Amino acid sequence: MNSAMRCAAWVVIASLLAGMSFAQTYPSKPIRLIVGFPPGGGNDVVARLVGAKMQEAWGQPVVVDNKPGGNSIIATEFVAKSAPDGYTLLVNANGGMTINPLIYAKLPYDSQRDFVPISTVGIFPMLFVINPSIPAGSLQEFIAYARVNRGKLNYSAGSTAFHVATEMFKQITGTDIRHVPYKGSAQSVQAVLAGDTQMTLVDSTAAVPLVKSGRLKALAVTSAQRVGSMPELPTMSEAGAPGYEMTLWVSFFAPAGTPGAIVSKLNAEIVRIVHLPDIQEKLLASGVEPLGNSSEQLAAMISSEIARYRPVVQAANIKVD
Repeated sequence: MNSAMRCAAWVVIASLLAGMSFAQTYPSKPIRLIVGFPPGGGNDVVARLVGAKMQEAWGQPVVVDNKPGGNSIIATEFVAKSAPDGYTLLVNANGGMTINPLIYAKLPYDSQRDFVPISTVGIFPMLFVINPSIPAGSLQEFIAYARVNRGKLNYSAGSTAFHVATEMFKQITGTDIRHVPYKGSAQSVQAVLAGDTQMTLVDSTAAVPLVKSGRLKALAVTSAQRVGSMPELPTMSEAGAPGYEMTLWVSFFAPAGTPGAIVSKLNAEIVRIVHLPDIQEKLLASGVEPLGNSSEQLAAMISSEIARYRPVVQAANIKVD
């Protein structure tokens, strides 16, 4: 082995040893979980559940820092430019990591280059919900109502993922409903409650309590199968939108360059938390299916979804310069 090769090998070994040493003392100060949406939505709820358990286990404060705006771009860019030391983590969903790259001509981050996937906490369907004043008791009846009132109805969307999800519904059913953007799920739902919009596709964590109280009417779930916590709700495909399927997920990410040993420690802790009985109970009660996958599996999910949603975005001509 020549001197150049020996030098390179020692650099790699030294880097690995430094990362392992850092991981042994990690965390030694507060951790920030950056969420790109206001309090009350699915990402926020999941971040607070997991953060509380991390704090309990590690004895260091774990603070949820909401940075809403720009379809999670503000928060995502912030973490992409943060120190890769494990103390600033991103909690994000499909919209920021798989949809934004398809619709924004210029993003201040690359979801696959600028981040290290850690783990997915859970996967959950969206609920198709309407204002109870709308004369529709099923998805088929709503589709018929929308066709009669073509171009007169509005839908609220709390992020790009919900925007694309509703455009997919429109493409399958041939309906014409106008898009009204909102900063997050809680605001999107409030718009339906107030009658400013007539429907929304929204994460179950934000909608289930309102559906159970009768303030919102749920017509279907967007997953391929019915949800155990809401077995009475048909899937979109069953209810009148054949072939429709789209689920959301909430995952943790670290800035690119974070030592592998730190990422492994975070992954192990998140997977442990996801399998705690009380966390599973809370997630399932909100319609979230606990997952806790590997970094490699999360990376593969992102690549697969970017390929899958590209045709929907192109057909709807969704673009942001």
